[in-house]
Amino acid sequence: MIRVVLADDQPLVRSGFALFVNAAADMTVVGEASTGHQAVELARTARADVVVMDIRMPSLDGIAATRMLVAESPSARVLVLTTFEIDEYVFQALRAGASGFLGKSAEPGELLDAIRLVHRGEQLLSPAATRALIARFLRTPDGVPTGSLDALTEREREVVALVAAGLSNEDIARQLVVSPHTAKTHVNRAMAKTGARDRAQLVIAAYRAGLVHPHPGAIREVDSGEYPP
Repeated sequence: MIRVVLADDQPLVRSGFALFVNAAADMTVVGEASTGHQAVELARTARADVVVMDIRMPSLDGIAATRMLVAESPSARVLVLTTFEIDEYVFQALRAGASGFLGKSAEPGELLDAIRLVHRGEQLLSPAATRALIARFLRTPDGVPTGSLDALTEREREVVALVAAGLSNEDIARQLVVSPHTAKTHVNRAMAKTGARDRAQLVIAAYRAGLVHPHPGAIREVDSGEYPP
């Protein structure tokens, strides 16, 4: 059972999310928070697996709360909610240690799938967001794992490249003709060797090490204040 904490300063929003989450057979809401401080405290005391975190909250915003939560509990998974699919807040949240983000306009089923993905350590970024955020991480890389890829086996490097291309464990398994369990094992070993806490950070590590390269115009487009299509 996935233990979920919902953090949003709007009671009606929290109630709606709680209704959907509690209706799912594999997850339950173990706490609701209206401020960032409450979210951090509840995540700790309720032993949350995933915190669904709004960005704009009083007292302590979602970005600062994410940073505090991840510092205290590196294994914590934070799913950030945002009004816009790609914006500066999302970049800051991922730098703070969030595992992914989801637009508030998402359907209930998308929210549940996102919680499951983040809980499994899967990457939750759209291709457009990935290109923009990677370019920004490359320009301001603090907070990104610095572990070398030299310790990876050839198969692990191949798997990391596929992760960076946006493939899930199931996609990687089909591509390499192995079982999903084997694909997941390779991903987990690569994360351990590079110091990445989740797939999003593993992607950044792959780009920083030169294993894969950003879209040719990505960095220029981000520097000019525009996001790649």
